Amino acid sequence: MRFQTLSDWLHWQEQLHPKSMELELERVRAVWQRLQDNAFACPVIIVGGTNGKGSCVAMLESIYREAGYRVGSYTSPHIWRYNERIRIDGEPVTDADLCEAFEQVDRAREQTSLTYFEFGTLAALAIFQQHALDVIILEVGLGGRLDAVNIIDADVAIITSIDLDHTQWLGNDRAAIAREKAGILRANHIGIVADPVPPATLVDYATSIQSRLLCLGRDFDFHADGPGWSWHAGEQHRVGLPIPALSGVHQLRNAAAAIMAIDSLQTRLPVSQAHLRSGLLSVRLSGRFQLMSGSIRQVFDVAHNPAAASQLAATLRQAQFGGAVHAVFSALADKDIAGLVVPLCELVRHWHIAPLQDVGRGADLASMTGALSKSCVAASVSTYTDVQQAYTQAVDEACPGDTVLVYGSFYTVAQTCPHGL
Repeated sequence: MRFQTLSDWLHWQEQLHPKSMELELERVRAVWQRLQDNAFACPVIIVGGTNGKGSCVAMLESIYREAGYRVGSYTSPHIWRYNERIRIDGEPVTDADLCEAFEQVDRAREQTSLTYFEFGTLAALAIFQQHALDVIILEVGLGGRLDAVNIIDADVAIITSIDLDHTQWLGNDRAAIAREKAGILRANHIGIVADPVPPATLVDYATSIQSRLLCLGRDFDFHADGPGWSWHAGEQHRVGLPIPALSGVHQLRNAAAAIMAIDSLQTRLPVSQAHLRSGLLSVRLSGRFQLMSGSIRQVFDVAHNPAAASQLAATLRQAQFGGAVHAVFSALADKDIAGLVVPLCELVRHWHIAPLQDVGRGADLASMTGALSKSCVAASVSTYTDVQQAYTQAVDEACPGDTVLVYGSFYTVAQTCPHGL
């Protein structure tokens, strides 16, 4: 084995390929063809979209597990430990599992260079091959058409939302981004779109390849109904559903897409109403309006693009917490920082800003404070040398009944949120 520890493997993978990101499938597909023994016998669901991918995966995983199925799921990025990316029946795989899978990929790649994400994706697929799984759920890392998970032909492909993010890679408008995300669709297989207004580029592509596209508001829909909600698709109805245990009105769209996928696979993987209900109630996902209660409320959210920030603001308003909001904020340099702070300007009284630690792509203080000075003139701003210091000070300054909100990046949450919360 090339390395004996997970940290050594990961450090080596970070430097293996000349580029940290290279969107093309030829290299990773060639390695997968050498690596696989046979295609997956169980159904595969691929989940793409700008926001909501992780939530949709978590709901699918929770519902299928409640129904008694063995589930393999792959998501990215992680918050605390790399192992979080690959789960079997809801549990992260072990370091030993990862090291063994990395060794398999290393042997199969021969002289082929792989990016960090490509290496990890192949390792996840190799691990799933070794378990008798009933369903595999894969989250797209970036885009869709050229993302490494797209070497797999999914039985069902879900696109949760289409908004501006990663524009340097995917395009500068929703039409271009939608076309990239549509790349996970397959001919004669079901594609599910939860974006309420999908661009024509996505619909046209689905039509051109004869994908069986099911769109929210046209082919399936949901309705909030007092303390619960209902879902329907044609003659199929699910009523009296509980609100998912993930905060935010937008989570009903993700849940509706998840149920559409489950309904599409019902003949292969039957799921009862009781299992559906219990899965929605028991779903958990770190960093999505994750609340830590106390005299000072703390909320951790990985929102890292303008659309997600707007959803975060809406969820905060809906919560009606009361008291002042102290925001601990940091982001990556390639993000729309103004777009991240503007939706929260009316809600936040005091901003605590710091650069991310040990993250080469982190935004500097000048760019973050500059965006705040132009957009949030009424709020006070404090700066710090690191995110942990900003978080500690925000908690110290907050009064009972106030809320400390941590957001802007997966890294921001990772550097502040207690592990295991």
